[in-house]
Amino acid sequence: MIRAEINNQLKRAMLNKDKEYTSTLRLILAAIKDREIIERAKNKSVEDDVIIEVLSKMVKQRIESADIYKKNERLELAKKEEYEISVIRNFMPTQLSDDEVKTIIGKIIRDNNASSIKDMGVVMAELKKEYSGQLDFGAAGKMIKDILSN
Repeated sequence: MIRAEINNQLKRAMLNKDKEYTSTLRLILAAIKDREIIERAKNKSVEDDVIIEVLSKMVKQRIESADIYKKNERLELAKKEEYEISVIRNFMPTQLSDDEVKTIIGKIIRDNNASSIKDMGVVMAELKKEYSGQLDFGAAGKMIKDILSN
């Protein structure tokens, strides 16, 4: 479903001669195709959840690149990365706010009777199972650690 939407957007971008958008969509499709080849070797298909995982990884890479470009005063390259991030995020589920993530983490901790850092893996597993692609797991891990440390 996500792949079909990306392909439709690509056709539209090509008809409109939007080179930058077309280029970004082709990058996305290439990353999905790479993952598809890996999954095919395991006799698995690439569903939307795997595509969301690929898109999340692409966003993370571009955020890191944009930060490096900004530090080195390469603002034009940083701007390009930020544009690609915005395009990629259009195909991802809506990201949860920090407050929503804290509420969800609190509920998971209560539901699983998590009380120490040792339970962090259980909480993270629940988060990944239910909210994959909807939040930054690095930031969520820090929140979980802070909550369980107290």
